[in-house]
Amino acid sequence: MENHKQHGVLPGRLVMLGFGSIGQAVVPLLFRHFGLEPSQLTVVSRGPDKSGVAEEYGIDYQATPLQEGSLESILDPLLRKGDFLLNLSVDVSSLDLIRYCWRRGVLYLDTCTEPWKGFYDDEDLSLSQRSNYALREAVLAFRLDKRHGATAVVTQGANPGLASVLVKQALMNMARDQRLEVARPDCYEDWARLAHQLDIKVIHIAERDTQVSSRRKARDEFVNTWSVDGFVSEGLQPAELGWGSHEKHWPADAARHGYGSDAAIYLKRPGIATRVRSWTPLEGPYHGFLVTHAESISIADHLTLRENNEVVYRPTVHYAYHPCDDAVLSLHEVAGKNWQQQSEQRIIGKEIESGMDELGVLLMGNSKGAYWFGSRLDIEQARELAPHNSATSLQVVAGILGGMAWALRNPDCGVVEPDDIDDQLVMEIAAPYLGELVGVYSDWTPLKERSGLFDEPHDLEDPWQFLNFRVT
Repeated sequence: MENHKQHGVLPGRLVMLGFGSIGQAVVPLLFRHFGLEPSQLTVVSRGPDKSGVAEEYGIDYQATPLQEGSLESILDPLLRKGDFLLNLSVDVSSLDLIRYCWRRGVLYLDTCTEPWKGFYDDEDLSLSQRSNYALREAVLAFRLDKRHGATAVVTQGANPGLASVLVKQALMNMARDQRLEVARPDCYEDWARLAHQLDIKVIHIAERDTQVSSRRKARDEFVNTWSVDGFVSEGLQPAELGWGSHEKHWPADAARHGYGSDAAIYLKRPGIATRVRSWTPLEGPYHGFLVTHAESISIADHLTLRENNEVVYRPTVHYAYHPCDDAVLSLHEVAGKNWQQQSEQRIIGKEIESGMDELGVLLMGNSKGAYWFGSRLDIEQARELAPHNSATSLQVVAGILGGMAWALRNPDCGVVEPDDIDDQLVMEIAAPYLGELVGVYSDWTPLKERSGLFDEPHDLEDPWQFLNFRVT
């Protein structure tokens, strides 16, 4: 048996909520790196385990849907002080789970901030109320007077999660390449000063998934490499982006929230109906979906510089996601049915024949050119590294492992975001599962080789305006 590095010890129980593609993917690595015994792990999920993974590893599996008002009755028999709750569910309130864990001294980690079922399509809520901005502000409000207590790491997967780590490493790489003598920042303000010094105006979480299944998408079917419910839910939230201090052109369909950090704005349209120009090294230029993600807000917020309570620097930050080709076809079908999801859904895994997930951050504005730093992980590598994984799932799992290890070593930090925790520790733990980590400079801009056949709004004086990225 291979010897794998231990990242921490769970002295008590681990309860996992949800057992979709990410839950199944993380199980073998929990046993590999945290010294777990099957008797320590319980899965609580809304339906039966059709994958067979729980039975393979001898895990206690409870097919019990969590609903508002039932948390205590379901979780109380399973969790005690010092235990760990790993939340990989959908349609279960992250904030209610964080409150529960806080009261009982239970460690907690999730990969996104989820509301209760019905939140995303509640027409009685305003667009602002249905946003990730609102979900984040509610969590931040809860933690205001709780800087200690059982650690809860929120939104710690690949993106959000590793994206914040990649941004920090990219900034350090760029400073090194330009021979800037800077110490590694140890606070938000210093990271923001470094980004400002490097003249970073825009940051994309730039991702291109090229994984292909042996069985292509059928009519009335949504195909994806990760959660269909999760993707459709976030895709039907309003498009959201961190709004930079350099921006000169206010989008006609944009609005501010009017409370909180004011680091982000939203567009009055769903993310899966909003496309932006972006770039990755292997794909080159592409059109991605501006889907709301927590890192678009938290990175922009943490890279904000203020003087006399006025913002003097903040980059524009957002997701630019091109999912696998069958997922794009699935999105077109959802849009054509007036945003109604198909009756069938399929997460591709074992039937993937080829392809990779090229996931990184693209930092733009520096005189040396745009800089992409991230993970190139193909399906063959993913399968060699860990069972029950695709390239997409393993990148998420890598972020989970790093976040769990940090929580176990720092169990009394209260609620924290990926931007708050030790990025070097997370990267050290995640890197073995990320395939090839590369940094590439490019002369690409959203104006480069723009066709003159059709006139679109643009700003020739500053290529890094959101106006130039948005596809109209």
